[in-house]
Amino acid sequence: SGCPLLGTIIKDPCLTEKHIEGYKRGYIQAMEDIFAAGLAPCDIDVLASVQVRAKLVVPILLAQDLWGLLIAQQCHQPRQWQKTEIDLLQQLADQLGIAVQQAQLQKQIECLKVQQQLQLQKQTTELQYFLNFEPVVRRMTEQICDNLDETQVLQTAMQELAQILQADCCQIELYSDDQTIATVAYEYTTTLPRCQGLTRRVAEFPEIYHSLLQKQLTQSMEIVPGWNLKLSVVAQMACPIFDAQGILGNIWVKTEAQAAFHEFEVKLVQQVANECAIALRRARLCEVIQTQASELAKLEHLKHEFLRSLSHELRTPITSINLAAQTLESVLKQEELFDIELVTQLLHILHKECGRESKLINDLLTLTYLEAEAEPLTLIVIDLKTWLPSIIEPFRELAHCQQQQLNLMIPNELPPLETDLTDLERILTELLNNACKFTPAGESITVLVSEVVDTIVLSVSNSGVEIPSHELSHIFDPFYRIPNNDPWKYGGTGLGLALVRKLVKRIGASIDVHSVSGKTIFTVKFP
Repeated sequence: SGCPLLGTIIKDPCLTEKHIEGYKRGYIQAMEDIFAAGLAPCDIDVLASVQVRAKLVVPILLAQDLWGLLIAQQCHQPRQWQKTEIDLLQQLADQLGIAVQQAQLQKQIECLKVQQQLQLQKQTTELQYFLNFEPVVRRMTEQICDNLDETQVLQTAMQELAQILQADCCQIELYSDDQTIATVAYEYTTTLPRCQGLTRRVAEFPEIYHSLLQKQLTQSMEIVPGWNLKLSVVAQMACPIFDAQGILGNIWVKTEAQAAFHEFEVKLVQQVANECAIALRRARLCEVIQTQASELAKLEHLKHEFLRSLSHELRTPITSINLAAQTLESVLKQEELFDIELVTQLLHILHKECGRESKLINDLLTLTYLEAEAEPLTLIVIDLKTWLPSIIEPFRELAHCQQQQLNLMIPNELPPLETDLTDLERILTELLNNACKFTPAGESITVLVSEVVDTIVLSVSNSGVEIPSHELSHIFDPFYRIPNNDPWKYGGTGLGLALVRKLVKRIGASIDVHSVSGKTIFTVKFP
């Protein structure tokens, strides 16, 4: 009997927080008669409205939480609740609490299973994406390493990207140097109209290029005309192509679908953009290198032409003066005027100064050629034991006239030396000239050849002269001459040792100088 209450919402203004706290502590309410229980009028009104006269209330607890109330009601007349009834209701409430907990746990388990299934599906999808996408990036990387053809690399990249993403169109647009013009340079399309070669001004599309120029990827939907002149809704993604030096352009991916691109698709496009940046920068660097190489070749040609012209222009006047002096000498002899002492002195001075100027010009030209690396080496094999005496012999007479002793020390067993014969002769001649010039009378000059650990060592030493240690670091500088009290005592231009160092470097050898205990040694090592 009584009113059915299933699904009924009952608002009890007298049910306070105090009552709820009591139920949480396990309070059981056994009421025999609502009119004799001292209830508040609001409680009586609520119970009477549903025809309740007596009631038994037991809390349903989940741990320390109040889940609900198990209520037994007596309608129309009072009722005295027996202890067995109270215990029964208590047991039912406990079982209900356990059942509710189990139901909640089961629900949590079901939710966890669903989450795990979704996570597994996501991981499987991501793995499949990776297996599909990774070869694309790897092939692009290999192509960039093996192929310098920018067009082939980037056009192939757009085709592979479109195929793996099942996109209708993939494009690469490149910015002008001032980033005011964007041009579609490479494109692969299957259904959408071709746009390759089209350009647009960046300033006219700020809603597109503002983010892209900030190196931010964008996605959007666009309505475009298809091949059949019908309008198509296209999902498109634009990914900036940039590196540490700046932004180069964008990759556009377009597909006739109304869904956003997958996270892995976005990552793939970003990886492809990185590889495209490498390819573009490498191609531009190659263009710069090729241009520079072409310019260097032109400069090299001009340098050779200049040196050839310079050699002619400098040597011709000296040659003419020398020939004129010889002609004048012949004429004076025929006129029997050569025996005049003044004429003889003047002609001697003329010949001597022509020789000095000719040597200066030759030294300057040789130094210039060495600086410009204008001539290749001519390598031949030399037997030093046979070759050296012929080079040193002319200096024996000079040394004898200057009361110097010239010695040659060379072992019987010496391996052949492969080098440029002209350069080696010039090196030895300059070192001997230098030694003869600065060695005092009564002192000795020694040319020594030896082999030390697979290295041929050639040294020219002279006694009776010592170079201050602080001057040794400048000894090979062009035009450098060691300070002395009589700067006019020794002639020369100061180019001899500078030429020696350049020639030694040119033939792949090394030279150093030591000066101690009244002796100076120049040592050339041929590895």
